[in-house]
Amino acid sequence: MKNVLVGQSGGPTAVINASLYGVVTEALSHKEDIGHVYGMLHGIEGFLQDRYMDMGAVLSPDELELLKLTPAAYLGSCRYKLPEDLTSPVYKTIFEKFAALDIGYFFYIGGNDSMDTVSKLSRYAAGTDSTIRFIGIPKTIDNDLIQTDHTPGYGSAAKYVASTVREIVLDATVYKQKAVTIIELMGRHAGWLTAASVLARKNPHDNPMLIYLPEAPFEMEQFAHDLQSALEKRNCVIVCVSEGIADRSGTFICEYGDEAAVDNFGHKMLTGCGKVLENFVRNRFGVKVRSVELNVSQRCSGMVASKTDIEEASSAGAAGIKAALSGENGRMIAFVRTSAPGEPYHMECRTVDVNEVCNQEKPVPLEWITKGGSDISDDFAEYALPLIQGEARRIMKDGLPVYLFRDAD
Repeated sequence: MKNVLVGQSGGPTAVINASLYGVVTEALSHKEDIGHVYGMLHGIEGFLQDRYMDMGAVLSPDELELLKLTPAAYLGSCRYKLPEDLTSPVYKTIFEKFAALDIGYFFYIGGNDSMDTVSKLSRYAAGTDSTIRFIGIPKTIDNDLIQTDHTPGYGSAAKYVASTVREIVLDATVYKQKAVTIIELMGRHAGWLTAASVLARKNPHDNPMLIYLPEAPFEMEQFAHDLQSALEKRNCVIVCVSEGIADRSGTFICEYGDEAAVDNFGHKMLTGCGKVLENFVRNRFGVKVRSVELNVSQRCSGMVASKTDIEEASSAGAAGIKAALSGENGRMIAFVRTSAPGEPYHMECRTVDVNEVCNQEKPVPLEWITKGGSDISDDFAEYALPLIQGEARRIMKDGLPVYLFRDAD
């Protein structure tokens, strides 16, 4: 009998804890194979500092059910990149700590960089004849992991975007004068989240009238032409843009303002393209204009989480345990859409080689980007609508949602 170690990494989502719930509850149901279920506090970085908790001992069945509905990362997250050099002493330290806890199964819930961690640990294990099995559980609102139809977290974030944009459209149209509202959404290189704003439309000619993704080059003069045409059709125009839109030279539009900062992984921290476009529209058109940045609300709003997303996230965690117990190693859980277009939606879990997933990004298909890069096709809506369906059973107190909180570090 071996123990389980599970952690969360990268940016949180509304359903990352549902995946954690799936891992923990499935592991606890295999008492003949699994002893303790340890949770790393703040991912692999916290584990290196001997920070973890015995989840089966600490959380009651009722608290585990509440965990499933709680947004953000209950265990805490990190953005810690393991060395490329597998001879680094950090790996020896990690595996010594694995041995001290008698770890037989390791699960990491996260996105691209988290799958990189699973890849490195599994490759190091293979070189040292370790029997520990490493499984990645996908998570990202960006929906940019390859070899999976979609990722847990995306459906809820897409639902939040579509719902919020629809409400902003209502608010923006209460006045008669010409006005432009620019909504900046998350998405560095992949525009899946911004594409979801098209679901806010009531009809094909409704707002948001213009939608720009980073997969297509963004040019200011073409934007001015697109906006002029839109303003000729209606007084109020809503424009949705990804934070990572860039021109043909690769320069991010946000860099037209202040220089972008860089995070620990070398990624440019992109915010502010909405403000750049707001100033451009004000100076060029002289109309009322405002920019709105939805920011972290896209990933932390549990109140509009998709029931489909919650259940799929949980199934991904449970599938990870089953895969590890069956002998799989160095794999990531992936979703396969088994229903044909026009049929009721159905998805199944499979595993894929994590080494073929990490450090790659899945863009929105170019054929789904229309009208010279300013709109999204119906094919995207057919893809995304099943993922935002259903309402979760809310646990409320005094008019507010009840979530599971861990004591502050």
